Amino acid sequence: MEIIRDAPFGQLVRYLTGNRVFLYREERPDFQCPLSYSEQQRQSEKRSNSTIPGSLPDVEKELNIPGETPGAESIEPEFREPAEELPPDLEKGEDDSTDSDPGSIKRTASAASSLQRVRTQPYTNERLSQEAALALEKTVSRPIAPAKTADGIILADWYTTDDPENPQNWSQAKKFWTAFLIDMYTFVVYASSSIYVPSEGLIMERFGVGDFKAALGLAIYVLGYGIGPLVFAPLSEVPAFGRNIPYITTFALFVILSVPLSLVDNLGGLLVLRFLLGLFGSPCLANGGASMGDMYSLLYLPFSVAMWVSAAFAAPAIGPILSGFAVYAENWRWSQWEILWMSGPIFLLFFFFLPETHPSNILLKRAARLRKASGNEKIRSQTEIDRKGLTLTAVIIDAIIKPIEICIKDPAILFVNIYTALTYGIYYSFFEVFPLVYPVMYGFNVGQTSIVFLCIIVGCILAMAIYFAYVWWVIIPDVMKNGLRAQEYRLRPALIASVGPVVGLFIFGWTARSDIHWIVSVIGITIYALSVYIILQCIFTYVPMSYPQYAASLFAGNDFCRSLFAFGAVLFGRPMYIDLGVGKGISLLGGLSVMGIIGMWLLYYYGAKLRAKSKFAI
Repeated sequence: MEIIRDAPFGQLVRYLTGNRVFLYREERPDFQCPLSYSEQQRQSEKRSNSTIPGSLPDVEKELNIPGETPGAESIEPEFREPAEELPPDLEKGEDDSTDSDPGSIKRTASAASSLQRVRTQPYTNERLSQEAALALEKTVSRPIAPAKTADGIILADWYTTDDPENPQNWSQAKKFWTAFLIDMYTFVVYASSSIYVPSEGLIMERFGVGDFKAALGLAIYVLGYGIGPLVFAPLSEVPAFGRNIPYITTFALFVILSVPLSLVDNLGGLLVLRFLLGLFGSPCLANGGASMGDMYSLLYLPFSVAMWVSAAFAAPAIGPILSGFAVYAENWRWSQWEILWMSGPIFLLFFFFLPETHPSNILLKRAARLRKASGNEKIRSQTEIDRKGLTLTAVIIDAIIKPIEICIKDPAILFVNIYTALTYGIYYSFFEVFPLVYPVMYGFNVGQTSIVFLCIIVGCILAMAIYFAYVWWVIIPDVMKNGLRAQEYRLRPALIASVGPVVGLFIFGWTARSDIHWIVSVIGITIYALSVYIILQCIFTYVPMSYPQYAASLFAGNDFCRSLFAFGAVLFGRPMYIDLGVGKGISLLGGLSVMGIIGMWLLYYYGAKLRAKSKFAI
């Protein structure tokens, strides 16, 4: 019942009925408002000259951060102050964030009474220690006293250390279900880009156009989902919206537009609808990782993010397989109908069973309910104070400009964006080169050519196994023993993997000949997919560790750069391969990939110095 209540369906029903159904605990007749939020209790505390030992005020003092802040803007400075650069001695295994005092864990957990505040911190040893302490506290139910400001504002927080409404406290089954829905949503959006590819030949016949215009159906979709996150990523960070409103509204438009897309009978309308489909499908591409971060702690977050990235990475390869045989058995519209058949059921699951994960949104609504239940108008959520005076327009503009500014001024982010854009563009150029290789040189039909994309799935699965093993047996034990090392430590797998794209591309480019068995060229693509997956995982870990306060915007900017280059790669790919030949065209891209090897090693050795000079990095 709770998962339906917190899903878009439950929230819509609550709105239409004036919050008379799907009640929260604060709205039930038997709800007893915690005394720490009660105005009547606070008035009695003021009149009281002393407190009984062990009473609630003593508990509040024990659970609260020592000392009150002078004003709303400086609430809990321990959690808002940027951390200093990680000291070099962390590389030697020293961890200054721990304390030999037996009460240190208790004090750390008390100071970090709400992960809502902890999660705004950089990825440092201090945050890791606080998350570990919170995990210990979840094993018992201890009250969390709300923070108070000097002017009497009470910050709504979780009631207890194991508060079930805190996404970090959800059961593993609930977390898995939520992550699974977001992964499936991501899969549908990415698969819908390439599911169009087998239809290109029939579209050329139907509308009497050439290769370039037919390829626009793929390219324009990719461009749409590159632009969308620049708008929808900032919206998901606005607590009043949370994650679900951008998800469900845009996904609804995605499903609705897939109907006229399947019925349109002119090329112009087809291209416009494909662009809009990509645009409205884009929120999952930038916000999916943020949703995972809402639920999973820092130590185990890489697993959930890796699964989400796998859905995004493998889906374009599966798209042609889904429609490769069907479009020639039926007609070119079949691939577009398949988008509706995939997205419709996932949308219904989203609508009825996707709970809100954004802690700021959950606490914002709780604060409103507590004000009504307690009669205390001084109860506020942290975000109501943080965003006081900020307009939605200002937030969105800042989120759009900030990644561009960082990309221009910070060489590390500039390299990351260029390198990921190159790898992504090469990936999408495969949709143009495979039809020039396997049907021409090996006599494959369209369906069989689509099956070749399975090698990317194989590469992805192998890479997941390698990366998961690395995190489980290397990263986690190292963190538990030595604390978090400098961010560049997470780039080590990419130092080896960066050679993979070059090797894989040259194998594919120079073995794609009729006198060499087709499996050899397929092995080259598999090596490429395996290595690129590991590189992306390392980069997507490095960026938020170095730029946590801009992570969402930077991922949106990175997605835009990747999609923009992929858009171009789809259009220039076929002419390049025809003019230069497959071997020389692939060699050109392989040569460009060499800069990734050089850049990754430079980033590993000089990244700390670059971050020290950057005004954006932590």
